[in-house]
Amino acid sequence: MDGADRPSVGWDDGPGAADDNGRGEPSGPDPDAGLPDGRPPNARQPNADLPVAEPLNDGPPEGPPSAPPHPERPAAPTGLERAADAMDRALSALGAHVGALYVLDPGEDVLELAVMVGMPREFIGPWERVALPAPIPVAVAVRDNTFVWVNSEEAMMRHHPRIALAAPYDFALAAAPVVGGGVAYGAVFLLWPGARPARVPRELADGVRDLVDGLAVELERAATEGHPLRPLPSGRGSEPLIRNAASPSPGTPDATERMVERLPEGILALDIHGRVTALDPTAAALLGAEPEEAEDAGDTTRGGPGLLLGEHPWDVLPWLHDPLYDRYRAAVISGAPTSEIGLRPPDQWLAFDLYPDASGVSVRVSPAHVSGAAAPHTHPADHPHPHPHPHPHPHPGDNDQADLAAQPSLTRSGALYHVLHLATALTEAITVQDVVDLVAGEILPAYGGQAVAMLTVQGKRLRVVGHRGYPPGVITRYDDSPTLSFTPGARAMAAGQPWFFESVEELDRAFPHRAGIHDGMASWAFLPLIASGRPIGTCVLGYAERHRFTTTERAVLTSLGGLIAQALDRARLYDVKLALAHGLQEGLLPQALPAVPGLETAARYLPGTEGLDIGGDFYDLIRLRSDTAAAVIGDVQGHNVTAAALMGQIRTAVHAFATSDAAPGQILASTNRLLADLDPGLFASCACLRLDPRHGVACLASAGHPPPLARMPDGEVRQLATPGGLLLGVAPDGEYPQAESPLPPGTTIALYTDGLVESPGVDYDKAVADVSTELSQGGILPLENLADLLVRRAHTASHRTDDIALLLLRSTRR
Repeated sequence: MDGADRPSVGWDDGPGAADDNGRGEPSGPDPDAGLPDGRPPNARQPNADLPVAEPLNDGPPEGPPSAPPHPERPAAPTGLERAADAMDRALSALGAHVGALYVLDPGEDVLELAVMVGMPREFIGPWERVALPAPIPVAVAVRDNTFVWVNSEEAMMRHHPRIALAAPYDFALAAAPVVGGGVAYGAVFLLWPGARPARVPRELADGVRDLVDGLAVELERAATEGHPLRPLPSGRGSEPLIRNAASPSPGTPDATERMVERLPEGILALDIHGRVTALDPTAAALLGAEPEEAEDAGDTTRGGPGLLLGEHPWDVLPWLHDPLYDRYRAAVISGAPTSEIGLRPPDQWLAFDLYPDASGVSVRVSPAHVSGAAAPHTHPADHPHPHPHPHPHPHPGDNDQADLAAQPSLTRSGALYHVLHLATALTEAITVQDVVDLVAGEILPAYGGQAVAMLTVQGKRLRVVGHRGYPPGVITRYDDSPTLSFTPGARAMAAGQPWFFESVEELDRAFPHRAGIHDGMASWAFLPLIASGRPIGTCVLGYAERHRFTTTERAVLTSLGGLIAQALDRARLYDVKLALAHGLQEGLLPQALPAVPGLETAARYLPGTEGLDIGGDFYDLIRLRSDTAAAVIGDVQGHNVTAAALMGQIRTAVHAFATSDAAPGQILASTNRLLADLDPGLFASCACLRLDPRHGVACLASAGHPPPLARMPDGEVRQLATPGGLLLGVAPDGEYPQAESPLPPGTTIALYTDGLVESPGVDYDKAVADVSTELSQGGILPLENLADLLVRRAHTASHRTDDIALLLLRSTRR
């Protein structure tokens, strides 16, 4: 694909400030506007520092299949490796320190990590799979087809608070979609140390554009050839390619040289995974790793520098968890120097200054002079790993340690960040389905699972309220089981303790009467859901291949079980209240409109999307004589049950006064006096229209309501004018004048509430004009189709601050 064929993705060659569109990313201009240097849009050639790589697909090599490779020629790099090469070159050219490529899973709306350069896998754990609706920069980039720029820690907190909470460090981030031939294949993100300008530097935007354009060409080619670039399958679901700068072997001169290069004075060095590669005796003495006396005078491995070489220092010296691990994590993620002070038991304060680069972190350790008043609240006690909850099987044996070590592990601080991120996400869940989607979309992939089932107590049985990853026939095995049955889900809930099974054999030993009854998974975690001391259900996590639950992972999953329970309990209560509110509102609105000779009708009601989604909008059509009717529409102040109840009272009053053959102005005046007597503390707008199709006349009175729109037979749309009156409930003696309008056959009248034309940031007059245009152009449609057309934009909106009522009336020849 040459430059002229590249799709526009909303980039700006002179991007705006981070606040320009409310997301911390620049708004793109008209893609046809051209570039500042006079070139046509999308005509930029790839950066010379970022040459387009070979095709990224992992398909079969070209040429005869029998031709052996050249004996001295190295194996051709895979598609993932070539993508990593392209990312490496981009990081070097743009001065970034971390980069990643996500690919869009064709089977679901999920971005899956394929390649990451410059950071350990454990740091990206919660975001290895990102659902497209998630408020995460890479998801925003693909979903909105735009360039995302977050220039600082402050901007991240403002626009992406969940990321800022999980990674509260000062770095800049850019994310961009990878689009080829109009198809979104995925997204990339890059990180830079420290804060950057609010406006994206042009060379940075150009470099990222060249990176994604090159990747898009190759991803499109790979997909066309039938070998789309995907992460490799593994027991954890998929295995992204993680590339970090080569770490020197512990204790080698190369390690010492790199440590010295990174520090003003070299003392201690960690590789990218946090293992000690070099330190001097002074650092060992300050940290308390002095040599021990050994029986063999020649044994020098039991203390001093040798005690820490090749190890995570916080594992050997647990007091380093607080001062050192968090700062190491901050340095790697942010790419910027950082510092901390910590207390070495019993009373020695030390200062830690950390300096990162692509291969690791150099740490300067020095004594710190801290007064008692200024001392941080650090506890000198060691921090042992939390104990797992009781489980129905023995701990893994010694022969399992290699498998355990191969899995990404979390220190105590790392686990805390995972819990914080996921707890923040759970607080945003509103409905039960939100909770299920969040557990399946964020918690499950973060901990390597492939299936989840959420069971809740209903009566005396456990019912499945949501699941992911299980076939329909399998999930029925969990559904509708008695709460006192001897099943893993019921027993975990009854005991209030999580159960972890690392193999089918362990599960069968614990439940011999169910031996052989399996769901196709190889390992399981059964997490009891306890909210306010009440068992409300069980969360089942399934693993397709045998999974080792480390001590830290057990503790984290146990904590998450409590958070899931609280979120699920809130969501269930919300769902119940929502059902009651909707039931109330549906009962107060007319179930069907009466048939009136010479009149066609259609109506629509859309609730808002905030709170309980209930409001005070109402409509009604009252048949008077055989050939006349009264149409009413109104809007009670507020969006709650009180507003809905008052709406029902007003509708009943209007209906009663209308059937007494009163004129529209009298109907509103009588309803207003009744509302003043009730004194509900709320006001309401209302429009009452009397229709006489036989004589071709309509009579309107209004109480502060938007004027109806009338489409005449010739297609002209006009507002039905009336002097109007005060809102109902403002003044008990209010008067409501009325006005007549012609109603020739073929006239279509639209009565609506303000939710149809009012929304934040939208000009009211323009919105009314847009509705008028749609009414004019669609006026010949059947009324049901026309009603759908008029509410279409509001119906598809994800956020509506107000509810909407629409009543359409069309006079016909009798």
